Amino acid sequence: MEKNYNPEQKMGKTMNKQKVVEKIKIMDAPKEKTEIKTESEDTEIKKISVPETSKEAQKVSGKKKVERVKKEEAVVNAKSLPISTLFSIALCKFIKGKKIEKALVDLEEVLAKKKAVPIKGEYAHKKGKRMTSGKYPKNATEYFIKLIKSLQANSNYNGIENPIIVEAIANKASEPYGRFGKVRRKRTHVRLEAREKKK
Repeated sequence: MEKNYNPEQKMGKTMNKQKVVEKIKIMDAPKEKTEIKTESEDTEIKKISVPETSKEAQKVSGKKKVERVKKEEAVVNAKSLPISTLFSIALCKFIKGKKIEKALVDLEEVLAKKKAVPIKGEYAHKKGKRMTSGKYPKNATEYFIKLIKSLQANSNYNGIENPIIVEAIANKASEPYGRFGKVRRKRTHVRLEAREKKK
């Protein structure tokens, strides 16, 4: 089959293609708002703009407002955290009944090793009010700080002004096997709940 080397014929084909593309663009272009002119008795001309789509008509008429249901409590549920259940139970007792801001300050002090978390068992004695033995659980404390910050955000969203940690529960989760099935990994479920302080 011989090639067509006629330049005029080639130009004609490309021009036809361009015309087709321009027609498609014109068809796809959004239509502008049409203006209808009406004459009144005093021969005044009023312009009425007709919205093109139904969405614009909805904007003109107004949107429906959905009222959000106000909750009295803020809750955080964390599943299978890789932290010790024993330390989590101790931290839950440590923060329960405190304001969220106070709990955050206390946990920051635990990380800085200025304040110990009271833990029952054969641990070294620590200085503190009503405390015999205690520890500074770093890993668990870091996770609890994240959870309490999340609880604070939830309570702000729900409109709770003076949130107090009413419920702090730590439960043992299912412990998966480690590599080669020799070790069982630590896993803990944690639930925190905050409510507004009653006057």
